[in-house]
Amino acid sequence: MFSRKTVCSISMFMIFMFLVSSISTISLDFYHDSCPHAETMVREIVRSASEKDSTVPGKLLRLLFHDCMVEGCDGSVLIKGNETERSDPANETLGGFEVVDSAKRMLEFVCPETVSCADIVVLAARDAVELTGGPSVTIPTGRRDGLRSTSNSVQPNLIDTTFSLTESLRIFSAKNLTTTDLVTLSGAHTIGSSHCTSIIDDRFQTDPDTGKISFLPSVDSSLNKSFADDLSHQCNSMKSDAVVKNDLKTGMVFDNVYFSNLLEGKGLFLTDTVLADDERTAELVNVYARDEKEFFDRWQESFLKLGSIDVKTGDQGEIRRICTEIND
Repeated sequence: MFSRKTVCSISMFMIFMFLVSSISTISLDFYHDSCPHAETMVREIVRSASEKDSTVPGKLLRLLFHDCMVEGCDGSVLIKGNETERSDPANETLGGFEVVDSAKRMLEFVCPETVSCADIVVLAARDAVELTGGPSVTIPTGRRDGLRSTSNSVQPNLIDTTFSLTESLRIFSAKNLTTTDLVTLSGAHTIGSSHCTSIIDDRFQTDPDTGKISFLPSVDSSLNKSFADDLSHQCNSMKSDAVVKNDLKTGMVFDNVYFSNLLEGKGLFLTDTVLADDERTAELVNVYARDEKEFFDRWQESFLKLGSIDVKTGDQGEIRRICTEIND
């Protein structure tokens, strides 16, 4: 019999070999000759930015999701302009762009027209997880940047915070991601913050005269009362663009507390809460809440799959000189 560690290693190897065989130009040493210090340079940019602003890791991780789920991992979410992905309302609260841009400027100075913006987005998100205490993931590189970015492709490919589990699974299945991937990657909510406006309408009652929000079990009985009261206090006491940590306990640390929170009725979004309430996902939520190592092991597998959705390689796409615009 194999040990769990051996089985995990075999599983990771099989997933990686599948990705490499399916996308032959992606490899672990893609920049070995052309830009050997590329990954180190991205990591240091992410580290420096995170030390100055503790919200950066969560922003970079969210940026990856919004890039890869729409048109694949091709940096198309970075492009500025009317009717681009970045201009869509679903992406108006995205952050971390300046970190990617900073890394790109440095890489263009050292290795001109070599490292894609798409790879930078994946590497930065990987580093953001590790720098906040999460597992290190060895990822293949060699993605190329996409040549199109349209706002009308955004919302049909992203999970809305009000989605049922079935709706969320439909979105994931279209990207060849499984139910396990959905639960595992939802663990990204262990870091980062969300705007109060994204949870108020779904989970609270708003007084039309004062604008104050309050928790009523009749509006959302799934929320833990003390947690709901804490959320309403934070959102009422701050400006309209106020944010709250996705995990109020350890929101700056990548850990498994997010899953423990779900079991206590302390999920920020409806899409979080349903994971603990539906028999299709509840067992895995319990496993991750008990065993952080199991969550970390599965995270590595699911992150690899997320970062390899519909990548452009070979003669597809381009290597952008500036991440915010397609080359002339």
